[in-house]
Amino acid sequence: MTDERVKKKYSFGIYEKAMPPWLDMGEKLQVAARHGYDFMELSIDESDEKLARLTTPASWRRELLGLVQDTGVAIPTICLSGHRKYPLGSAAPALRARGMEIMEAAIRLAAELGIRIIQIAGYDVYYEPSTPETRALFAENLVRSVEYAARFGVCLAFETMETAFMDNVEKALKFVTSIDSPYLQLYPDVGNVTNAFRGDGPMVVQDLRRGKGHIVAVHLKETKPGIFREVPYGQGHVDFDACIAETARQGVRIFTSEFWFSPDSDWDTEIGKARAFLHRKLERAFAGAMR
Repeated sequence: MTDERVKKKYSFGIYEKAMPPWLDMGEKLQVAARHGYDFMELSIDESDEKLARLTTPASWRRELLGLVQDTGVAIPTICLSGHRKYPLGSAAPALRARGMEIMEAAIRLAAELGIRIIQIAGYDVYYEPSTPETRALFAENLVRSVEYAARFGVCLAFETMETAFMDNVEKALKFVTSIDSPYLQLYPDVGNVTNAFRGDGPMVVQDLRRGKGHIVAVHLKETKPGIFREVPYGQGHVDFDACIAETARQGVRIFTSEFWFSPDSDWDTEIGKARAFLHRKLERAFAGAMR
């Protein structure tokens, strides 16, 4: 780790899916390094390709650790969105069982790679109706998941989502305080929270403030009213300055730029623009927070 990295007051990362899928892991880490990111967030989404990472041989994991050492770009977090397809609260027993298999395998993968935080989706279900039964099943399997994570010292942290089940910090916090474990915390998405409060900046900040002491990292994603993905930074309604300032005052020090590769764009230029946009806001917020 360079002296510059040690002196920084925060760690700033990029979501893996901001880069083209045809790049291998080494190339993705090199792109992150070239653009000045401290880390890359690993994706385990609902695709067969990403879910296969949970059963990779030890050689793949050793190679990945070597690439982290070679590039100097850490992988401290996983975005585990595979539960969209295999939700913990599904009314179908086979889907629930697969969801728990995915959760446990992701925890073991994180432990083997030295990954500290798994961001988990705040869905009881996604492709089926949410009911009292699905919500109860989700809560039951969440308890099992947290107990399993505690065995490996891996923190599970809720992402605030785009559905009413868990679209803000207050709703996620109810599960966190109910289970009351150091291994279940919050990893909010400020874009989704902004949409939950229809762009009301003070309400967004108030909601983030409710999570004080439980927010371990923050997703910095741009949104517009009713639009949750693929909004360029600066063209939406998220008040990044206020969101970063609030969470920085709370002691949050891990921030991830969440956006997606688009085959119709100059992806490398877009990564540079996104990094510059958010870096300016992080520097400004932390200059104020450290006074």
